[in-house]
Amino acid sequence: MNANPTFAPATGVGSMPGGDAREAAKTVTGTFEDFPFLPELPARGPGADMIGRTAGLLVELYARVEPSGWRLGDRPGRDTKRARSWLGEDLDALEEFTQEYEGPLKVQAVGPWTLAANLELRNGEAALSDPGACRDLAASLAEGLRLHLAEVQRRIPGARLVLQFDEPSLTAVLRGQVKSASGYRTHRAVDRQIVEATLRDAMGVHDGPAVVHSCAPDVPFALLRRAGAAAVSFDFSLLTERDDDAIGEAVEAGTRLFTGVVPGTEGPLSDPAGSVMGVRTLWRRLGLSPGLLAEAVTVTPACGLAGASPGYARTALAHCVRAARSLADNPE
Repeated sequence: MNANPTFAPATGVGSMPGGDAREAAKTVTGTFEDFPFLPELPARGPGADMIGRTAGLLVELYARVEPSGWRLGDRPGRDTKRARSWLGEDLDALEEFTQEYEGPLKVQAVGPWTLAANLELRNGEAALSDPGACRDLAASLAEGLRLHLAEVQRRIPGARLVLQFDEPSLTAVLRGQVKSASGYRTHRAVDRQIVEATLRDAMGVHDGPAVVHSCAPDVPFALLRRAGAAAVSFDFSLLTERDDDAIGEAVEAGTRLFTGVVPGTEGPLSDPAGSVMGVRTLWRRLGLSPGLLAEAVTVTPACGLAGASPGYARTALAHCVRAARSLADNPE
């Protein structure tokens, strides 16, 4: 039995290989019977990629593809329409395979800071360079997410929606490491209180739990916890002992850890018990009760699976389920 009914022992991160929405939805719902997610298929091209997909959700802001990346424009063009069309296909497929489903269901979108770091203004600089643009972008994203979540809920009424914000650029934003358009300088670091407040507002669009995912090093666990994240999703292999205190405080405060222990790229997999050995070691190092493991940990791949083969993606997701079972059966 799942000790924390808000989540479940295992799920995926978001992206899947290939371009077949029905096949991806079938794989995800068949593997994670108690915690499926809405698959993303970036191999289809611009508009199915992480930034383009979320840009398609924006309200009264539109983006188009330029050689340098996604850039804000004046009106919805073919790139916006393509992004919305593919999202509709993905929702159709997920709806087909979740008839009468009741339980947690995860929906992903790029968070406000990664979006600001990767979406260009008309002058070619990142929206991050303009505080007003950052505010407008966050507000547009919030409204778009409200509409998106309402649509998912309408299609799958029994689902308890979990909103995941993908924030791989967050650490770079905090440290002033996001490069300018010229590449010769970086944009100044954003004040941590502004970052935290913006994330808190973004999470506030949803009356259910929010997860923040980053597969970059040095995830700011304490900041995310203060901002209201119910869970933090990360690449477990990038942890260092510098993270111990923040992780211990997060677990004790009730924040769930989405531990990315299964490699997201092709390669041999250890046995399920071996995959979660590091999690058990961390638990012992922090002096946490083994009995907390099932309540505090969801096993995931280290990052999205867009770069893997379909066969490996299926194997990796199934491996997450087996590794989570091993963790629950043998917490010591």
